[in-house]
Amino acid sequence: MIRVGVAGWDYRDWKGTVYPASAPAGFDRLRYLCAFVDVLEVNSTFYRAVDPRTAGSWVRRTARRAGFRFTAKAHRSWTHDPQPDLSTVVPETLRGLEPLRASGSLGALLIQFPQRFHHAPEAVDRLLRLLDRVRGWPAVIEVRHASWAGEEAVAPLAERGVGLCVVDQPRLRGTAAPDPRVTAEVSYLRLHGRNAADWFREDAGRDARYDYLYSTAELDALAGVARELAGRSEELFVVQNNHFRGQALANAIQMKHLLGEDRPPAPAELVRAYPALAPMVTEEQSRLF
Repeated sequence: MIRVGVAGWDYRDWKGTVYPASAPAGFDRLRYLCAFVDVLEVNSTFYRAVDPRTAGSWVRRTARRAGFRFTAKAHRSWTHDPQPDLSTVVPETLRGLEPLRASGSLGALLIQFPQRFHHAPEAVDRLLRLLDRVRGWPAVIEVRHASWAGEEAVAPLAERGVGLCVVDQPRLRGTAAPDPRVTAEVSYLRLHGRNAADWFREDAGRDARYDYLYSTAELDALAGVARELAGRSEELFVVQNNHFRGQALANAIQMKHLLGEDRPPAPAELVRAYPALAPMVTEEQSRLF
């Protein structure tokens, strides 16, 4: 099972590109977007824990899409601003996501470490202590530094049935390549774009860093990585994170086509913004609900 989708759905610059420019007040972006993707990665949980009632509403609003899944990022206090006492930071995130897990809608809990998280004994110790806290959850670890490339480095994940996120990102300063390794039944391929000029630029904002549109040739090669992962996994999530100006959705729909879906649906607004999609998609007019 391969599910293709995007990271996040609440972007102002998607109005008129992904979402209708004339959408009325109360327009439900989540319900609209889930018609075009198989999975949505929840990014807001990286910044703050979600209220369980909100997570429950996500389940209800996407229920019409059979087989649809969410993935969700762990809070930054687990990884980027690490707190010494995990008992104070992990449970709040898990409580918020419990409605997704209970409904079967949670495909993966993504624990994303920063580039500075290098493979070392103290890093492995923190990682294992985190994994002890999330037993029973479908955890996937994202590490971006090339020091984690060896089989020995990720052996603890395989021993615990924890997934390894395969990352596509600019290749510079020790960044990891998209090596299709499988450590669990669930695999994850996360495509950040290849904007090398802004990737490590200190004053680059989120939009600049992820401003990248994959070419057909680049996506075709990554579709090969996806097939290799899928051949050794029970389930694979392919998530585009190059969100700026709706490029993530354009590339996700193109990826669905490259992976064998005949003319996947695409919003008319998106096809107008990225006309190269036209020959490979079924264009759908806005449905304002």
